[in-house]
Amino acid sequence: MRNHADIYETTLLDFKDHLKLERALSPNTVAGYEADVKKFFDLLRNDGIAPADATIDDISLYLQKLMDAGVTKRSQARAVSSVKALYRFLDAEGQLTQNPCDKLTTPKINPYLPTVLSVEEVLRILDSVDLSQSEGHRNRCMLEILYSCGLRVSELVNLRISDIFPDEQFIRVFGKGSKQRLVPIGQPALEAIRLYRQGRDAGPVQKAAEDILFLNHRGGKLSRVAVFNIVKEQARIAGITKEISPHTFRHSFATHLVENGADLRVVQQMLGHESILTTEIYTHIDTRKWQETILKYHPAR
Repeated sequence: MRNHADIYETTLLDFKDHLKLERALSPNTVAGYEADVKKFFDLLRNDGIAPADATIDDISLYLQKLMDAGVTKRSQARAVSSVKALYRFLDAEGQLTQNPCDKLTTPKINPYLPTVLSVEEVLRILDSVDLSQSEGHRNRCMLEILYSCGLRVSELVNLRISDIFPDEQFIRVFGKGSKQRLVPIGQPALEAIRLYRQGRDAGPVQKAAEDILFLNHRGGKLSRVAVFNIVKEQARIAGITKEISPHTFRHSFATHLVENGADLRVVQQMLGHESILTTEIYTHIDTRKWQETILKYHPAR
């Protein structure tokens, strides 16, 4: 007969396999769920309660401890989602007589509104790149594509030369879950690629990176960390005081499209979002902009 320690470990491993194989969640999401469930299991272990025997009171106590520890509402909401996912899994496996999460509610949180650059700030960053430096055209090209195509940093560093179709003016992008999508690319970004490739193709190129667009000085694939550092340094040079990352260009790309009247479904497809609900955050950003304008200029504010 298994002891409780074995039950916690086995249940967690089975749950992780379910998230990865059956639900096909991203590694980051699986890691987040695992961390939350581990904390919950620590509480159960201290009280000698097997996962399948936990009640709504046990779950409520866990959430109360998170609140007492000052955990943000967003992290609390993720903890609820993690525990709910766990008990849906256990229920489907026939390990429960009753799901303790049936009446569990998720904490209400305000929508996350990411940092967005204005068009003027984007141009300032682009224009601040010193093209006389050996890596200047590469860095300018990366920034152009981040903003012009709204790519994730992982999509940018994995972008292949064979995925660029200049005559048709689109690129092929492999996003989360290796799902591919076609994204339009404008002439400024295509011109930046042309200029960058003049130096790229003349320099060292490692065999494994022959088809990778963005290379480091050794001719290998550029890392995500390197892109983060380049973006932050270029923002500093441009005098941008906002806390930004490569993802800020993606947010700015989507926000500017919505502000200029782009259909939300089109923006969803270009960003590679599974759900339109994820894309709708950019309508909140647009709303915030006109709300601030009304509050500033309305005579009865």
